[in-house]
Amino acid sequence: MVETVKRPLILVTSSTADSGAEFPDPSVSVAYDYIQALTAHGALVFCLPVVTDPDWISGAVARVDGVLLTGGGDIEPTLYGPDVTSELRALCEFSKPGRDTMEVQLIREVLRQKKPCLAICRGHQLVNVVLGGTLFVDLPSQRPSPVQHCDYDRRFEAIHPIQTVPGTHLNELLGPDDVGVNSTHHQAIDRLAPGLVVAARATDGLIEATEFSREEAGRFGWYQSVQFHPERLRSRMPIHDRLFVEFVGASRSQATS
Repeated sequence: MVETVKRPLILVTSSTADSGAEFPDPSVSVAYDYIQALTAHGALVFCLPVVTDPDWISGAVARVDGVLLTGGGDIEPTLYGPDVTSELRALCEFSKPGRDTMEVQLIREVLRQKKPCLAICRGHQLVNVVLGGTLFVDLPSQRPSPVQHCDYDRRFEAIHPIQTVPGTHLNELLGPDDVGVNSTHHQAIDRLAPGLVVAARATDGLIEATEFSREEAGRFGWYQSVQFHPERLRSRMPIHDRLFVEFVGASRSQATS
């Protein structure tokens, strides 16, 4: 009898598009690069549509073995900065209604149920917000830098380096040398949430990755967040694939526990 390896089921968050490929109706939208990055290592994928029913979200998290928080539009500033000016808010490009509400509930459930979680770009920012941190609402005006942090045209290229922080899990995973990353974000972490530690920074000091502190890690499942998009780089730069190998492995362990 041939023993088969358990395929973990991973929930992937999505956006709502104005129209789909079949009909000009609103549809679920998620970049295929996320899916490929997971299925390449044996995962099954469940794309979560934008729903806001707490019981539905809790049940979805209970049925999966891991959660991937994807990128997307800006996060509503009132979630972390009630005094944000209308001028700053006008510079944002928000996701469709409901996504912030859904993902805030989802993150709380992921933490409560101790499910492995990889948070990318928007997800990296929103976990920080849910845990009590803040964001730069408009990075170009609030924190000008010579480092290019938003270049959509070169989203499949490494355009600036990051340095991982010694002693962090990400440093162990990616190594001590600088790592080239892409950069397509308008917002970024400002004040780090309690319980998180910085796992990597850009050369201008901007936070590029977080994880739980050693003291907090035992309270939650496997967790890593990154501001960049490793799913767009993994085929050209295999070092970025290590994040998905480990995340799928943690989810597989969850599935067999």
